[in-house]
Amino acid sequence: MNKFEPKQSQPKMDADEGWVVQVYGSNRRLLYVLEPSHGWTFLLGCGFGLLIAVMWFNVARLVPPVEPAPPTETPKLQLD
Repeated sequence: MNKFEPKQSQPKMDADEGWVVQVYGSNRRLLYVLEPSHGWTFLLGCGFGLLIAVMWFNVARLVPPVEPAPPTETPKLQLD
């Protein structure tokens, strides 16, 4: 009695796996890979930068501009 191993089926794609973008050059060498964590990190950085810009704008609007102090001494030599 021969026992054959059953043919392995194709692996099923899980919808929760995410995505991966692989970029290749003209010579078919892998240049870089973009994974979901890269996208989330980029969006998090954009949101954090926007938050800092809005806070900076609000603080700059509330703080009065600094004027230089008038000189306490008059210049010793004045030219006409």
